[in-house]
Amino acid sequence: MIRHILTSDEDLRKLIRMGIVTIGGNEKLKIYGCLNCKSGKRMKRVNRVFFTDEKEAVSNGFRPCGNCKRNLYKEWIYSVQKSL
Repeated sequence: MIRHILTSDEDLRKLIRMGIVTIGGNEKLKIYGCLNCKSGKRMKRVNRVFFTDEKEAVSNGFRPCGNCKRNLYKEWIYSVQKSL
């Protein structure tokens, strides 16, 4: 997990161009999604984190975004409701 607040914009752009960073997330809300998601672009820099893939995000306790990862979000909601 890479915290935006601890990384320069230039270094982050390099990681994205190289394909190392593919997923963004909100550390406070524990949500991950696409780098171009409208919801993700509105979050505060201090809450923004980045991952290499969805597996890394999930292993860090993040859930899919309901906006850009709608199908995965629906599956996640179903699994949460099923476990209650």
